[in-house]
Amino acid sequence: MSGEGLSWRADIDALVFRPAGHGGWCAVHRLAFRALLGKREPTPEDCLAFAAAQRASFEAAAAGKIAQRGYGAAASLHLTSRDVACLL
Repeated sequence: MSGEGLSWRADIDALVFRPAGHGGWCAVHRLAFRALLGKREPTPEDCLAFAAAQRASFEAAAAGKIAQRGYGAAASLHLTSRDVACLL
């Protein structure tokens, strides 16, 4: 399941994407979407639709975390609801 460079990985129950200009993957677990969407059990479709609509916030959160933590160009990372919520 995917759309606009966003994919759902059922094996880790998370949305994944490659942040602009970064070679690694960024994951956002379904539990983070509970807080972001205010839904007890968001579906993968709910998560993908929200991330697509708020793509700029997800990209900014990833870029901020990469810069703050000094991650290398190919490092993978994950975002929490807090990482994203402050940019919505």
